[in-house]
Amino acid sequence: MSASPRVLLFTGKGGVGKTTVAAATATLAARRGLKTLVVSTDTAHSLADALGVPGTPEPSQAAPGLFLQQVDTQRALERHWGELQRYAEGVLAELGLDSVTAEELTVLPGAEEVIALLELRDQVDTGRWDVVVIDCAPTAETLRLLALPEALDWHVNRLLPSARRLMRALAPVIRHVARVSVPEDGVMSAAERMHTGLMGVRELLAGPHASVRLVLTPEAVVVAEARRTYTSLSLYGYRVDGVIANRVFPEGGSDEWRRGWVEAQARHLASVRESFAPLPVHTVPYLPAEPVGATALAALGEELYGAADPFAPPTGEPPLSITAEDDTHELSLALPLADKQDVDLARKGDELIVTAGSYRRVLALPAALARRSVHDAALRDGRLRVRFQAGGAHDREA
Repeated sequence: MSASPRVLLFTGKGGVGKTTVAAATATLAARRGLKTLVVSTDTAHSLADALGVPGTPEPSQAAPGLFLQQVDTQRALERHWGELQRYAEGVLAELGLDSVTAEELTVLPGAEEVIALLELRDQVDTGRWDVVVIDCAPTAETLRLLALPEALDWHVNRLLPSARRLMRALAPVIRHVARVSVPEDGVMSAAERMHTGLMGVRELLAGPHASVRLVLTPEAVVVAEARRTYTSLSLYGYRVDGVIANRVFPEGGSDEWRRGWVEAQARHLASVRESFAPLPVHTVPYLPAEPVGATALAALGEELYGAADPFAPPTGEPPLSITAEDDTHELSLALPLADKQDVDLARKGDELIVTAGSYRRVLALPAALARRSVHDAALRDGRLRVRFQAGGAHDREA
C-alpha cells in the first residue's frame, strides 16, 4: 500500500473514448497487483457501463484489486455544501422567493464535478490505494474545474478574513435595514472548510505523484484542441505525461475508403508525435467491438502500453519551478505549444499574471520573488522564463 498513490487523470474532447482508456488503465493496474480506485468527475457516469458492473456511492469491487466509485452527488453535496446552501436559501426566502426557486438558485455551478473531486481527495486520504484513476469530464469542463481551486484561493485569502470581521460589525445594521439574515460563524467556517478541501484537491492533482493523459483521435479538430489543452493544463501547473491516440485504423485492406482513413490518420499521428515530443504517444487500434468488462479492458491496456510502465512516477521538470543563481531568481513555467503572440505577462504587486490564449493564471509570488522586480522574460523551448532581480519598481508590466 502506498502512502502517496499514483494519480492519473484522463481527459479529452467528448467522444474520443477517454472513459474506455481510463477503465483499461485502471484494470491493467489491478491485474499488476496494484490496489486501484477508478472514479469519474463526468456526470455521465459511463465508467460502470465500461466495466460491466453497477456503480455504487462507496468504492465497490469491480474486479480483483479494482474498485469503482460512482459518487452520490446529492449526499456528498449535502455534506460539503449543505450549510452554505441552507443559508443562501434562507436569505432568498426572506426576500420573498418560494422554497423551490430558492433551492434551484443556490445549486453551485459545476457542483457535481467539484463534489467528485472532494470525495476523491477523501479517498486518497484513507491511504487504501496504490493507484487512483480519474475519468475526467470533457476538456473544457476539466479545465474550468482544475482552475477553480487556485482561483477560489485568490478570492478567499483576500475576502474571507475581512468578510468575517465586517459581518460581525454590520450584522445589527443589516438585520435592521435590509431585514435579512447575515451569515453566522458556522456558515463562514463551512466556506473555509470547502476552500481548504479544494486546495487539498489542488495539492493532490498538481503534486509530484499525479499527471494527466490526453486522449485524442487522429483528426484535425481533435488534435488542435488537444494541443490547446496541453498548453492550458501546463499553465495551471498540471503535468501531462502522455498522449493516447484512440481508434487508429490498422494498415492493410484494399478498399479505397479505408486507405483514405489510414493515410489521413497517419498524417495526423505524425503531427501529434512531432507536436507533443518528448511525451510518449500510445496508440489504440480501432477495435471491431467495444471492450466491456475486466478481461477485454485488461487486454486493451496491455496493447495500449506495451512494454512501458504506465504507473511509474512522472519524470522531468515540473510545470512550475523557481531557481536562484547569485542575485538572480528565475521562475520557469511550462507553456508547451504556446504561440509567442498569444502569451502575455504582467506584474501587479505581489502577483504575476500569465495569459496564454483564452486562459489566465494569477500566480501569487513567494516572498523571495515578491521583493524583486522583473528583469526580463522569454518564451523558449516550451517554457516561459521570468528573471527577477533585486531593486527597482516591481509593479510594472513585464
